[in-house]
Amino acid sequence: MTRPAPPFPKLRRFLCADALIDTLRRRFQSVPDAREQSGTVYPMVDTLLAAFAMFSLKDPSLLAFEERSGEPAIKRLFGIDAIPSDTSMREILDGIDTSHLNEAFADIFHELQRGNVLREFAFHNNHYLLAIDGTGYFCSSKIHCPECLERKTSGGKIQYVHQAVAAVLVHPDQKVVIPLAIEPIVKQDGETKNDCERNATRRLLRRIRLLYPKIKLIVVEDGLASNAPHIADLKDLKMSYLLGAKPGDHAHLFDQVIAAGDEDRIETLTRVDPIGNRVIQSETQYVSDLALNASNQSLRVNFLQHFEYDNDSGEVSKRFSWVTNVTLDRSLLSKFTAGGRSRWRIENETFNTLKNQGYHFEHNYGHGKQNLSTVLMLLMFLAFMVDQVQQACCPLFASVQEKFKSRRALWEKLRSHVNHFVFESFAELWQAMLSGSAMGVPPPRG
Repeated sequence: MTRPAPPFPKLRRFLCADALIDTLRRRFQSVPDAREQSGTVYPMVDTLLAAFAMFSLKDPSLLAFEERSGEPAIKRLFGIDAIPSDTSMREILDGIDTSHLNEAFADIFHELQRGNVLREFAFHNNHYLLAIDGTGYFCSSKIHCPECLERKTSGGKIQYVHQAVAAVLVHPDQKVVIPLAIEPIVKQDGETKNDCERNATRRLLRRIRLLYPKIKLIVVEDGLASNAPHIADLKDLKMSYLLGAKPGDHAHLFDQVIAAGDEDRIETLTRVDPIGNRVIQSETQYVSDLALNASNQSLRVNFLQHFEYDNDSGEVSKRFSWVTNVTLDRSLLSKFTAGGRSRWRIENETFNTLKNQGYHFEHNYGHGKQNLSTVLMLLMFLAFMVDQVQQACCPLFASVQEKFKSRRALWEKLRSHVNHFVFESFAELWQAMLSGSAMGVPPPRG
């Protein structure tokens, strides 16, 4: 007896992969092309979509993608008329204005707003948590370009590196992250010295406020960010903050906390929470209106500190502390502790996923003579963003992901289906992968 096929979940019209690719196509059509248009074989929009397709399919290199670029399913799924060779793709994309690619993140974000998805990411009083952190994605002792940073090894050799600062929406209850913008840390035009993460973060923050002028944000970062100049930038851009603060870096701040304890001014919340087979004993402390440091007495911050204790020894097993400009009461202490700890999602759910779960983030797809490395990095992040939106909003994709468990297994099966069959849409492709049937059409031979 043949079992009936399982019913397929209903798709969200504007947030499925096919609709999001159409959104990207419209943005890519606005990217200026400096080439002579007469006789141009590969339009800019097709070239950008082809690179995006490569990252969507998680091909390990430009050459690997070129070897399968004749597969009809790729052109159908991504709406590409002509796919350039790896050499042509590098030449066309090297030097383009990357601001248009960051605008593509905003285009997808606005579709999430349109679909009311962002309600699930609202953290406190219609504010969203924005995690910001930097990462490296290229390192070589030989290959380099004008944008490469330089660093010396302990042996005195020069290494050429590429790094970037990313900003993603996070939430303690959401595994999905939503990238908002990425800023490269690069050697600036006319400069002989390296750029630094702080400068790149300032550019990133200004870009975010330009792209998302009305969104209310609470920025969460590590302890390096809790300094007066950075907090001044956040204040100017009307962004709130929840920034890590370590005793070794903020001795004056922690001395004030001790004094507040002596004066009985610390709000304390003690909890015992069952987590699985364990019991977590914790204590959260809050003190308002402290000076950030001795040289910035006028910069007043609120202080939040959280301890977890070992059940056997009673010793502190974990300790976290933050400064914030948000006024908290007792009912918000646990919530903001979870918000501060959700910063790690930019490490685990973003950078770790890109580097270790099939995206090949640290592979050199192309370096070029201008900004090719940055262009390709942004396109990979866009592919990652579309995957994250699918995970959050597309029941078909979520079901396929659940079926194959690991992302690597999912990408391998995805490439196999695209190789052997032609699909008219991603919805049709996800259905075939979910049901295990060949719903697509075999490609023509010869």
